[in-house]
Amino acid sequence: MDTKNQQRLNNLLRMVAQQDASDLHLVIGRHPTLRIDGKLVPITKEEVLSPEDTKALAEVMLSEQNKKDLINEGYVDFSHSFEGKARFRTNVYFQRGYVSVAMRLISSRIRTLEELNMPPILYNFTKYKQGLVLITGPVGHGKSTTLAALIDHINHNRDAHVMTIEDPIEYVYEQDRCIINQREVGQDAKTFGGALKSVFREDANVVLIGEMRDYETIGTTLTAAETGHLIFGTLHTNDAAQTVDRIIDVFPAHQQNQVRSQLANVLVGVVAQRLVPQVGGGRVPAVEIMLKNTAIENLIRENKSYQIDTVIETSLREGMVSLDKSLADLLQQGLITIDDAYNFAKNKDYVKMLVHGRESEQ
Repeated sequence: MDTKNQQRLNNLLRMVAQQDASDLHLVIGRHPTLRIDGKLVPITKEEVLSPEDTKALAEVMLSEQNKKDLINEGYVDFSHSFEGKARFRTNVYFQRGYVSVAMRLISSRIRTLEELNMPPILYNFTKYKQGLVLITGPVGHGKSTTLAALIDHINHNRDAHVMTIEDPIEYVYEQDRCIINQREVGQDAKTFGGALKSVFREDANVVLIGEMRDYETIGTTLTAAETGHLIFGTLHTNDAAQTVDRIIDVFPAHQQNQVRSQLANVLVGVVAQRLVPQVGGGRVPAVEIMLKNTAIENLIRENKSYQIDTVIETSLREGMVSLDKSLADLLQQGLITIDDAYNFAKNKDYVKMLVHGRESEQ
């Protein structure tokens, strides 16, 4: 065992937690680097990393199978447990022939929606017996954390069999009222699609899919949501309308009308979130919420997803929220700056109108 590099890695991981960072990057020619509130911050008191450094630090974590996968595929994903207090979603990869490492901190404690500053209306999704709920947004904007809050709420409030299919497993749940089985792609199943198909024979009620990334997985997800399962999944899409289009576009043209009808039937809601820099430090979520109603269902079925934004904006009383309204609310509360509100807005003029309209009312 390489005690020296194990200790060096542990010190870096401890620093991630102490600095409230989200990620650690180990790349040759640079100091070890943290990501704090979305910004890269080099640890300048640490030496610049050499090829030997990154290779040695990676090997401390890699199993023999991981090493084979790294050589064969050029990268490998896995979870790394740190002192029993935290887990890191880890990606070791080659760049220009050298080893690099990216590690994302997964807190050992699952926070509630209230602690995450997410709208409590999202708890309503956990009450459904079947259907599809999608949490979307760019990488690093809290999708996995929101999903974990929803699954843990089910764990404490429903009697259900929950299956998670992840690559790798991130949050680990302490079973309460639910039976929770967590399967890691690569270790417990070969593919997302294969693991999802086996759910039909495992008496599952609720299924979390870490990422809906291919035709097989998305097709099986829609079928599972039709047949008595409540499915939670993620997509790297920016808003509800784009999410609908992404799912439809995965399928060949001759299947798309059928898929529109299927999606219109099973979709419960879409949450698109961004983590926006907060005044004074940290980040705060801006959230678009689309809840399926008759109008949304008809738009999906009729291939008019471009009109979904309008329905969201006019359905505030039903609990829907547009991203721009969420940003305007945060700006009004003094939580974010006007520059960040405009940077994250879909329509800057609309945000400006919302803010100025409220100011004129006061």
